Amino acid sequence: MGKRGRISPTSGAGVFRRTVSFPKNLNRPLQKPQISHHIRSISLPCRSHPLISQIKDDINTLTTWASTSKFHPQTHSNLSHALTLLTDTHDTLHDILQLPQTRDSLRSNPLWVENLLEDFLRFVDVYGMFQTSIMSLKEENSAAQIALRKRDHSKLVHYAKAKKKMAKDMDKLVNGIRCVTLQMPLPVPSGDAELARVLSDVISVTVTVSAALFNGIAASFSSRRLSSWTQMVKLSSITRSNSSRSMNFKEHEGIEELLEADEVEGNGNNLRKKGEEEVRLILKRMRDLESCISGIESVTEKVFRALINSRVALLNALTLTQ
Repeated sequence: MGKRGRISPTSGAGVFRRTVSFPKNLNRPLQKPQISHHIRSISLPCRSHPLISQIKDDINTLTTWASTSKFHPQTHSNLSHALTLLTDTHDTLHDILQLPQTRDSLRSNPLWVENLLEDFLRFVDVYGMFQTSIMSLKEENSAAQIALRKRDHSKLVHYAKAKKKMAKDMDKLVNGIRCVTLQMPLPVPSGDAELARVLSDVISVTVTVSAALFNGIAASFSSRRLSSWTQMVKLSSITRSNSSRSMNFKEHEGIEELLEADEVEGNGNNLRKKGEEEVRLILKRMRDLESCISGIESVTEKVFRALINSRVALLNALTLTQ
């Protein structure tokens, strides 16, 4: 009896039933890796390069700056900040143009690259002419300071004419830079649309920031501007509530520091009748003007170099296709 109990068929059958259900469960996890692998393969191509995200942030910041600066007096520090950010934007663009995927896109659109080269050549030319003009103005300012110490009024008259010439030169640069347009003679493939948009936006903000700089200098030294910065501030407070009048105020706006320092032209008359304290005050304003000009020269020099680097990168991409 004891031996029969050990080989009971009931207990054996029970063990066998429990093993029959395992193959049904083993089939389920085999389908999961296929589904998850399919999802990953869809998401990867949609991720932009980190440099694209970075340059988009810079472009958005410059666009916001441009839209808000229209309603406030322009300052040297504000313009320098925008020009520094513009330099950073072109430095990032230079890095983007070095990417293999970017070069592949440019190789497939040689006519588009040629138009980009023309646009960047105009940028380089405009900033080259600006550097020449501002260097000349610095020399005139230094000569005028010497003339002021010697009470030589004729040299100050020459300096006033140099500033007016600078204003006319800036008007020409504005007209020149606004001619820059992004043209694409061939349709850009859908895979290159993001790169095309980035390049278009970079060109757009370059035109905007540059025009703000040139217009600001032109308005500061133009004979048609308001007589003093104080009058401009009063006009601004009166018309701030009226948007249309605010735009009329914008027509006469210059760069605050340049306007404040540019009282030399009027205060330099009748030098022989002025006391030492008055002459020292005029000299201080001329030195402030020189410092402001030097600051603008320094930051625009960096923009100039960044533009050259971007154009060289584009040129390299084009020559690789030939």
